[in-house]
Amino acid sequence: MRISILSTWSVLWILLACGISVGLAQQTMQPADVARLRAVTNAAIAPDGKLIAYTLSVPRRPLEDDDGPAWSHLYVVDAAGKARVFVAGQETVGSVSWMPDGSSLLYLAKRGQEENASLYQIPIDGGESVRILEHDTAIQAYSIHPDGKQVAFLATEKLGEEISSLRDQGFDQEVFEEDWLATKCWVTTLEADAQPRQLDLPGSASQVHWNHAGTKLAIVLAPTPSVDDSYMAKQVCIVDVEDGSILAKVEHCAKLGEVRWSPDDEHLALVAGADIHDPKDGRLLVAAASDGFQVRDVLPEYDAHVTSFQWQNEGTLLWTADEGTWTRVGSVSLDGKRTTLVAPGEGQPILAGISVSQDGKQIAMVGHAASFEHEVFVFDLASKSPQRISNSNPWLDEKVLARQTTISWTAADGLTLQGVLVYPKDYVDGERYPMIMVVHGGPEAHESDGWMTSYSRPGQVAAARGFFVFYPNYRGSTGRGVEFSKLGQADAAGKEFSDLVDAIDHLVHQGLVDKDRVGITGGSYGGYASAWAATFYSERYAASVMFVGISDNISKVGTTDIPEEMFLVHHRKRLWEDWDYFAQSSPIRYVERNRTPTLILHGKEDPRVHPSQSLELHRHLKTLGQAPVRLVLYEGEGHGNRKAAARLDYSLRQLRWMEHYLKGAGGAPPSLRVDYHEALGIDKTDEQTD
Repeated sequence: MRISILSTWSVLWILLACGISVGLAQQTMQPADVARLRAVTNAAIAPDGKLIAYTLSVPRRPLEDDDGPAWSHLYVVDAAGKARVFVAGQETVGSVSWMPDGSSLLYLAKRGQEENASLYQIPIDGGESVRILEHDTAIQAYSIHPDGKQVAFLATEKLGEEISSLRDQGFDQEVFEEDWLATKCWVTTLEADAQPRQLDLPGSASQVHWNHAGTKLAIVLAPTPSVDDSYMAKQVCIVDVEDGSILAKVEHCAKLGEVRWSPDDEHLALVAGADIHDPKDGRLLVAAASDGFQVRDVLPEYDAHVTSFQWQNEGTLLWTADEGTWTRVGSVSLDGKRTTLVAPGEGQPILAGISVSQDGKQIAMVGHAASFEHEVFVFDLASKSPQRISNSNPWLDEKVLARQTTISWTAADGLTLQGVLVYPKDYVDGERYPMIMVVHGGPEAHESDGWMTSYSRPGQVAAARGFFVFYPNYRGSTGRGVEFSKLGQADAAGKEFSDLVDAIDHLVHQGLVDKDRVGITGGSYGGYASAWAATFYSERYAASVMFVGISDNISKVGTTDIPEEMFLVHHRKRLWEDWDYFAQSSPIRYVERNRTPTLILHGKEDPRVHPSQSLELHRHLKTLGQAPVRLVLYEGEGHGNRKAAARLDYSLRQLRWMEHYLKGAGGAPPSLRVDYHEALGIDKTDEQTD
C-alpha cells in the first residue's frame, strides 16, 4: 500500500483541534516530532584522533515502514563536522571499533538474509563492507588483537542437532531457567576458512578484551546467562590465550560495568559497585596485576557516579560522571591526583561515552542538552572545551522550546533533593499551571538536565500544551554517591515516594503549580510510583499513567527475572522474612483509596515486571469502579516499547490521558481508539494500492 503524505510529519490537526495557531504548530514539539527524533548512540575516535565513527539511531516511520525497532546507521565525521554515511538504509549496526592501524572500521550486523549477526569490515577511504567472520550463532561481542589479524569473540552455544530436530517436530517445551544456552568465548584468525577455537571457561561470558601484548584476555563471566547473574554475579577473569586457563580473578563482588586494560598491561580499570548492596556500577576501580588484581577506588568519597572511562596513558584515566543533574569530565592518576576537564553546571552538555585517541590528546564523547538530542562531541584537551560536531535533527533548530532548569527542594526529614523542571512554553509569572511528574525507574536511575523528551517522557511536547513537566531525583537515585543511592533500600514506597509529594508541595508553595491538577507517570519503578500515587496518595494526583510498573510486591518478587537484585539492592529481605513489609508496600493494598483516573500500559512479554502486575491493579480498580481505569497491553514488547508503532501509540495515549484529566472535562475516559493517520499528517483518503 502506498501512502500519500500531505506534509511530512505534519501535526497541524492536533493544534487546530486544540485551538492552537498554525504558526505555533510549526514552532513547537509535537508527538510526531518525537517519533522522528534521531540520536547518536555511540562514538569511537580513530587512533590518530582525526576521525570519529558513530552510530545513529534512526526510527522507522509508523504507517510507512514495516514496524520494528529503530535502525542503527554508521557515520564517520571529522573534527570540522563534515560527516559521511558508511552504512544506512534498513540496517542495524553495533559494536563499532577501529582496526589498530586506523585503516578500517569493524562492526557487528545481520545483513540481508543472514540468520545471525556477523563481523564486518569497511575501509575508511572508500569501499563496501566485507563480512570477515561468521559463526553458527550470532556474534555478540568481539575484541580485535593488537596485530589486527586475530579476534576473540562471544557467541552462544549452538543448539544440538537432536534437540533442534525435536523442536521442529513440536517438542518445543521450555525447562524454565535450566535449558539456557551459555555465551562462550572463541579465538580465531581472520584468515579464510580459519576454524575458531572455543575456550573452555565456566559460566556465561559478556565481555572480552585482549591485552596490548596480545597474550591474555580479560573476560567477564557470570555463573549462568540469567539477567540476575548478569546484574549481581559477574567476575573479571584473566585468561591465557594459548591454553584457555584462568590465570587470575579480579577480587570484586558487586555490579560490574566496563573493563579496560592499561596501555602497559599492568592494570585493569573497571566501573563497578562499591559492594554487593550498591545499586549501581558507578565507582572507578583499578586492579594491579602485581597485587593479585585487588581492586581499589581511585575516586574515593566522590559523591557521584562514573558513567564512562578510558586510559589516557599507562598512569592516567579519563572519565565522565553524573553529578547532581549535570556531568563532570575529569582525569585521575593512579596515585589519586584529580583534574577537572569539564565542570558541571547550568548550560553544560550532559556528556558520557568517552573515547580517546592513541596519543591521549583527543576525546570523543556523546552529549545532549536541553535543546538537542544525543550528538557527537570532540574534545581537544588543549582547548579545554568540548565541541559539538554533529546535528542529527537540524529541524530542531527551528523549534521554540520551553525553559528548563534544575531545582532543589527539601524533604520532610530535611534531605535536600534535586530535579529538572520544564516550564510551560508560554509561562506567565503569577499563574498556576497543571503539572506532569515523570518518575524515573530503578530507582537507581538518574535525571540529567539535558534532553528530556521521548516517547514515554512528554517533556517539550507537554510544555507546548501548557504543562509544567517535572523530573525528580528522589532518594535512591544515582548521581550523588553510594550512600544516597542506598537511602531507599528496605523502605519501598516509603520516604522515596514521600519525596515526590514534598516536591509537589514545594512547587505549589512557589506559586507555580495548581495542586488540584497534578498528574504522574513513569516506567518500571516509575510505574510503581505511578501506581502508588493512584492508590496510597490518590488525593494528591488527578491523573496517573503507569508503565510496566509494580502493583503487588508479593507476586513481583516471585515473577521477576531479577530476584537476587531485588533482595540485595532493593528490599534487603526475603518475602518469607517479612510478609507485612511486602504487602504494605504494594499499591493493591490501598486500592480502596483510588479516586485517580489511571491509564495502565504494559508489554506482554515483559520478564522484569510481569504483565500480571498491571492485570492485578486493573482488575481491582475496575471492580471497585471508583475512578476511570484502562489497560493497554503491547504485543511483542518487553520492559519498555521498542517498536515504532507501539512507541507512537504510547506517546499519544499518555498525552491524551493527561490533557483529558488535567486540562479537559474529565469524566469518562477518552476514546479507546487513536487516529495515527491524523497524528502523522497522513490523509487516509489518498491511500492507494499498488
